[in-house]
Amino acid sequence: MVVNFAQTSASTELLKQVFQRIDAQSCPKLFNFHMHTVHSDGRLQPNVLMEQAIAIGLQGLAITDHHCINGYQAARVWLDDWQRHNSNANIPHLWTGTEINANLLENEVHILAYAFDIEHSSIKPYLQRKPTTGKEYEAINVIAAIHEAGGLAVLAHPARYRRSHLDLIPAAAKNGIDGVETFYAYNNPSPWRPSALESQQVQKLASEYGLFNTCGTDTHGLNLLQRL
Repeated sequence: MVVNFAQTSASTELLKQVFQRIDAQSCPKLFNFHMHTVHSDGRLQPNVLMEQAIAIGLQGLAITDHHCINGYQAARVWLDDWQRHNSNANIPHLWTGTEINANLLENEVHILAYAFDIEHSSIKPYLQRKPTTGKEYEAINVIAAIHEAGGLAVLAHPARYRRSHLDLIPAAAKNGIDGVETFYAYNNPSPWRPSALESQQVQKLASEYGLFNTCGTDTHGLNLLQRL
């Protein structure tokens, strides 16, 4: 456990450094922190996802299947094998990730967890392929569990919920959230680009509450450069 904690801590610190420099141009060709595989509601096999990530030239990414890490684990095995055969190539950094349903201000929101220790007991209830209930469903407890596992918590697509992001982001910050998915394409444009108005509003709130800005395509289809 000591070794895992040390590795998780280093991974988390690296991710913090990356988050500090994320801007509107970071996605989808430098970083991508929101994507799904066949292990939740996506269409990409993990190995195909990684092949695309390498072809695009991504520097870093996280697979965020809903309530599971099976896609991440399969991608990790594939990437480690690929690296052994391509030792001189640029290897993208693959962080642990998952997307967790949670209750915030009596609304269901999604919280992205990154760089956590997959063996830590606090994160286990959220990796059972289905949403939690009761106290474990409350955003403050989801965020606390992610932190206990050494990870970072980010509010996904904050302008997609019934409750305004102008209310949700301050509440999430109060509950200890680390960041917000600032740069997100709400209308699925082609080519992918973050929605200008929402990104501006979210970025302003992130600055006000001292939160990281993140970005991701939220890929569910067969192309990492698009959502669908």
